[in-house]
Amino acid sequence: MAAFIAKITSITPRITRILGCNPGPMTLQGTNTYLIGTGKSRILLDAGEKGNADYISALLSVLKQQETTIDKIVITHWHHDHIGGLMDVLGCLGGCVKVYKFPRADAPDEPLHESVRLIKLKHNDEIKTEGATLKVLHTPGHTTDHVVLAVEEEGAVFSGDCILGEGTAVFEDLHTYMASLKLIMNLQPKVIFPGHGPVIDDPVIKIQHYIDHRNERESQILDVLASNPTKFLSSMEIVKLVYKETPEHLHRAAEFNVTHHLQKLFKDGLIRNQGNKWCHIDRKDQL
Repeated sequence: MAAFIAKITSITPRITRILGCNPGPMTLQGTNTYLIGTGKSRILLDAGEKGNADYISALLSVLKQQETTIDKIVITHWHHDHIGGLMDVLGCLGGCVKVYKFPRADAPDEPLHESVRLIKLKHNDEIKTEGATLKVLHTPGHTTDHVVLAVEEEGAVFSGDCILGEGTAVFEDLHTYMASLKLIMNLQPKVIFPGHGPVIDDPVIKIQHYIDHRNERESQILDVLASNPTKFLSSMEIVKLVYKETPEHLHRAAEFNVTHHLQKLFKDGLIRNQGNKWCHIDRKDQL
């Protein structure tokens, strides 16, 4: 794990990071939430976990120190460490707060409290506050509803859980995740503010590393299938051939990633399946 990250950090004159106070194996130092803008009312990006008094205390101290409040909350995706604390945050804010979120393809009816004024985001929407303009970009893959936000004034991107400050991200669908990485790459951001981990000052290199890592693993899987052109292999059989240097007790975790790669390769038309087993498609057979 990287060096300690302060609970409250002023990153730029218009962006303050408030750490979610929920460190763990999946959250790294904790969920990064961000207060965005320069005016008396600002945007909060993500809301941390439910029932975290330390986070609420940190958030309120920032609002008091900067003599501001929150009139808009944007949620990057449905995972509990990003949306779980929403009602806690709303409960400590006075006045009317709008909540923005992209709808889930797998659960379009968000299970939010009836008092929440949820505004459904669309790809390329703009959300403005004094000092900042956020462009919403739908980037599925980590989840079906995941969005990143480009900050016009900073040449920056809030990447949510699509790109992390350290390590690599998990995903539900590799095919759409790879497309989302390429979308962010096309933005050529100067800096990335991730949902977990430190600020990424070399974003293009980081994104390319993510893409190369997945492409390398994909090539290894294809090579294994191509070397057994007439044989259907299960995902675990592929794990044992690709992850030869990985301890056996980690093979189940490796199988999770391999399965996602296989699903992507199937969508790409490069392999075929028979039940729960997979076989390489010879290009000659397609002519």
